[in-house]
Amino acid sequence: MDAMTNAATAFIGLFKAGGKVFMGYMTDIIPLLVALITAINALVKFIGEDRVNNFMAKLTKFAILRYTLLPILGIFFFTNPMCYTAGRFLPEKYKPAFYDACVSFIHPITGLFPHANSAELFVFLGIANGFTKAGGNQAKLALLYALTGIIIIFIRGLITERLSIFFFKRNNNLQILNQNLDVNNLAKENAEEA
Repeated sequence: MDAMTNAATAFIGLFKAGGKVFMGYMTDIIPLLVALITAINALVKFIGEDRVNNFMAKLTKFAILRYTLLPILGIFFFTNPMCYTAGRFLPEKYKPAFYDACVSFIHPITGLFPHANSAELFVFLGIANGFTKAGGNQAKLALLYALTGIIIIFIRGLITERLSIFFFKRNNNLQILNQNLDVNNLAKENAEEA
């Protein structure tokens, strides 16, 4: 009977600990995230959405910018999961690699800019808590995590781009490689037909 009582107490204790963490988020992290999201949205509105769109379209010409700066800007300004919409500026053949770069950078940016992926901030905070208890600096950890992430997303973007092109050729999807297929226009045409 004591074992069952101890198990039930431990089970409820788990939820009590979760409640304390949740209340900490409500009084500390969530107001910060709301302020950051508001500031980023205001900045995009201030600059102008058309200017932001044109600027991002120019970035897609170069692989290093396509798989580093564009995902970083997309994640920073649009946050997860809206960051993937920045890929609309890319030709179809580059979209799988752009998606891979974005997905791979969702966690590394969270330490520096928690608004980018606030739903998974607890992962970084858990690691950072252990790191600071071991004598490390949380800001340094966040910076190194982000810099490592930038290197990784560039490598992953290049590899995924080459793999995508290989499979497009192998599956005879030449309209994608020749940029004759534009999914954005297909969506518009289908919407007009409906």
